[in-house]
Amino acid sequence: MSVSPVKRQKMESVLDQLKHHTTVVADTGDFNAIEEYKPLDATTNPSLILAAAQMPAYQELVDDAVAYGKKLGGSEEEQIKNASDKLFVLFGAEILKRIPGRVSTEVDARLSFDKEGMIQRARRLIDLYKEAGLSKERVLIKLSSTWEGIQAGKVLEAEYGIHCNMTLLFSFAQAVACAEAGVTLISPFVGRILDWYVANGDKKSYEPAEDPGVKSVTKIYNYYKKFGYKTIVMGASFRNTGEIKALAGCDYLTISPKLLAELSKEYVKLTPTLSVKEAQACELEKIHLDEKAFRWHHNEDQMAVEKLSDGIRKFAADAIKLERMLKERMFSAENGK
Repeated sequence: MSVSPVKRQKMESVLDQLKHHTTVVADTGDFNAIEEYKPLDATTNPSLILAAAQMPAYQELVDDAVAYGKKLGGSEEEQIKNASDKLFVLFGAEILKRIPGRVSTEVDARLSFDKEGMIQRARRLIDLYKEAGLSKERVLIKLSSTWEGIQAGKVLEAEYGIHCNMTLLFSFAQAVACAEAGVTLISPFVGRILDWYVANGDKKSYEPAEDPGVKSVTKIYNYYKKFGYKTIVMGASFRNTGEIKALAGCDYLTISPKLLAELSKEYVKLTPTLSVKEAQACELEKIHLDEKAFRWHHNEDQMAVEKLSDGIRKFAADAIKLERMLKERMFSAENGK
């Protein structure tokens, strides 16, 4: 239904309406997009940083990261790792100049099954932010929602006061374990769940309310609110604006620039679909998951098992591509190439 130009002037865009009910987060490493849509927070991941690091506008940051890696010295591998960590933090620091809230910075996906490795890398990233004059209160460390990742998050929150964002979250078991671990925020994926059902089922399109990703996040939100968990639910990985509108009222939603643009140009009334009051009236029962129960319940969800492993592999592949790019910058000139 089209809206008349006169009525449109009085009416807020869907994006502006959404901001009344939900904290809007920009899912990008591109500063220009962040400045345009004025989100509270921003999230990054290895794929987004890899894409941004190849843009001409951000070559100075890449050069700074390379210089930092070389300055610390050590083996070629250590220099590349230090440059990579520094690049993530340089992007994060630039993003923080443009938002009032927090930026999410991801720990290397290759550490997804290494609890101690994730804790060590997270603390290193926070130290780099501190060196840049930025408090840990403005950073969320992103960890894969494996059992090891969730336990790393529990330690980082309780022992070091480091806030965590649990990513690659597809199953209800992952969400329950994260709540019990007391992490700051979870990022349940919507679009990647839809992708799996479209690829593996007979149904090729869904109405927003019936979208399997939307239903997954709705259940998690209702469970958290019914049982008083403080962990923030941030829906992520959207394929269309219908999914976003169907989750209006969720604590946070992290949205790509493309979909932020679409929402900013749409003028229809937005009615929140999620609320604490309705969540508290739902019939979900509280459950507790130790490691054995977690692994069993998660394993029973074929979609979640496949999407978690696929997501880890993809983020790891992009981390490797980023390291190759840095290696070329750092060492090709020395080798006379």
